[in-house]
Amino acid sequence: MSSTSAATKLLNNPLSAHEDLSENVHIHNLSHKSILNHLNTRCTNSLQNLKQTHALVLKTALFQDHYIAGSLVKCYSNPRLDSLSASFQVLEQVSEPNVFVWNSIIKGCLDNRQNFKAISLYCQMMISGSRPNKYTYPPLFKACTIEQAIAEGLQFHSHVVKNGLYEDGHIISAGIQMYASFGRLEEARDMFNSFGKSDVVCCNAMIDGYMKAQDVEAAKELFENMKDKSISSWNTMISGSSNNEMIVEAKKYFDEMPVKDEVSWSAILDGYNKGGYYKEALEAFNQMQREGIIKPKKFILSSALAACANVGALDQGKWIHAYIKRNRIVLDEILGTSLIDMYAKCGRLDLAWDVFERMVYKAIFTWNAMIAGLAMHGRGEDAIEFFLKMQRCDNNMKPNDVTFVALLNACAHAGLVDKGLKYFVAMKEKHGVEPTVEHYGCVVNLLGRAGFLAEAEELILSMPMKPNGAVWGALLGACRIHGNVELGEKIGEILLDLEPENSGRYTLLSNIYAKAGKWNNVEKLRKLMKERGVKSMLGKSVIDLNGVVHEFKVGDSSHPQSKDIHRMVERIIEKIKEEGYMPDRSQALFDISDEEKETSLMYHSEKLAIAFGLLNSEPGRSIRIVKNLRMCEDCHSASKVISRVYERDIIVRDRVRYHHFRNGECSCKDFW
Repeated sequence: MSSTSAATKLLNNPLSAHEDLSENVHIHNLSHKSILNHLNTRCTNSLQNLKQTHALVLKTALFQDHYIAGSLVKCYSNPRLDSLSASFQVLEQVSEPNVFVWNSIIKGCLDNRQNFKAISLYCQMMISGSRPNKYTYPPLFKACTIEQAIAEGLQFHSHVVKNGLYEDGHIISAGIQMYASFGRLEEARDMFNSFGKSDVVCCNAMIDGYMKAQDVEAAKELFENMKDKSISSWNTMISGSSNNEMIVEAKKYFDEMPVKDEVSWSAILDGYNKGGYYKEALEAFNQMQREGIIKPKKFILSSALAACANVGALDQGKWIHAYIKRNRIVLDEILGTSLIDMYAKCGRLDLAWDVFERMVYKAIFTWNAMIAGLAMHGRGEDAIEFFLKMQRCDNNMKPNDVTFVALLNACAHAGLVDKGLKYFVAMKEKHGVEPTVEHYGCVVNLLGRAGFLAEAEELILSMPMKPNGAVWGALLGACRIHGNVELGEKIGEILLDLEPENSGRYTLLSNIYAKAGKWNNVEKLRKLMKERGVKSMLGKSVIDLNGVVHEFKVGDSSHPQSKDIHRMVERIIEKIKEEGYMPDRSQALFDISDEEKETSLMYHSEKLAIAFGLLNSEPGRSIRIVKNLRMCEDCHSASKVISRVYERDIIVRDRVRYHHFRNGECSCKDFW
């Protein structure tokens, strides 16, 4: 039975509801206080308890009590219970609801992402004659912030003044945040200045507003002039600096703050993750563990898991999972999804699946994480089956735009052209999801990888929106796979005009020319890069061994075992040459000798990481590597032979997908 029909049954025929609760609570002994206590303790996360308590309330004269009714509304509005419609049915049954009831339903709509509904309820509230109070406006300002409802926000502001609530700090701080989100800093400053600069909450809101508007200097000035900085003030500067790609400044504020709380650690971890400093994020997490003052909870653990996912730190990810179990931390949608993403990106789909199955509550982003995980491992059919299972298991679980990005990528990696095209059409016609430029890019990738280059180009030209660099880049990548120099050159010129500072575009076009032996064109590209001041992105590979992350780059000898690693690489190359490996010199610089080409290929970052893994792990153990760029064809060929000769599974996650090398074969079937 759905929550809506259950609520209807309760309201119309309360005696038919479950009465397990009445065995413990006699109706005649019910009191206003005991019912409120029960609603606020046992009913917040249990729809069954809530229905039973609701049935008992209906049997008494307590239902028309506004605080009881408002508490029922609040409980039914819990997003986890998916029963917001029941909140509205309760509201309809309340005679002349007071401000507490209205505030409860407005806040409930906000919590359930029904922001415009929250705004419209305010109008109903005003028509009913109920007078708003200081708790009414903060959620309304937040709803306007999320929906960028400027006209409504201005009206709420005028009502705050009209109702004499202009001296409440929480209202003012919410208003400041709203105006800042609109980009209207002048109004935000006026609101701030009229209230006074001594309120810490409002100061923090104004600093946050400046940061979001990228007015970093104004934020710094206000922060430095604050006489009594709170932990929240420091946290706002850390988060704001990180969001403005100023991670050095964020770390400076973090190091200088006198006392750190959970939010402080979460902010610096998020900052590192957003800037791509995943190794530093794990180092900060380990520092927090060593200090032992803050015990990590959901958000810190989620950030740490994200860092583990991005560097392939499986051992540390497993430790965090064990910590969650050991401390009996609830595996909710956020934390569970973080674990799924970590295990999938670390190459352990079996463990990702196990976490998924054990989760009680699953959000759409939980299902999306599993579909994306299957996609990156090339398991297209499994991803489709999982998509169908999502719809069979929960009729209320509607796929969104992210779902279809993952699904289309799964079809692309597995070469499932017909199925991919079917889902591309169905996403709008059947599921009501409007395709974005990202979805078109996925379909271009799908067609291009399968060799339908003309069809992919035709699709780009027929797009209802302007194609971006990612869309053209997908077609250029397909030209590389299929060796279409003519089309590749045409697309390459478009991309170099569209993204003249993107070094990856030059590299990909250069590879197409090099593979075709067109070295003059390669030289022209290199010259153009130099003229434009574009530098190639340095390839790096990381490997997690016994909880320690090791990073390798071409030409970098900073690792303590560097000499041993280089000697090991030489032995590996010598050994696999005996087994048929031939260096692909087209992947090396064109203006050096053949011997130098082989030497440069020998010390690519993934080969260094593999050598380190072979030196430092026991025989038979899998070697897991994460690379920031696409794996080159020479390293791909070498890794296949190494996996057979040394009898090791080698798992490499590059920028595009996973490669699982075993006994001389790769899971991608040489199609990446």
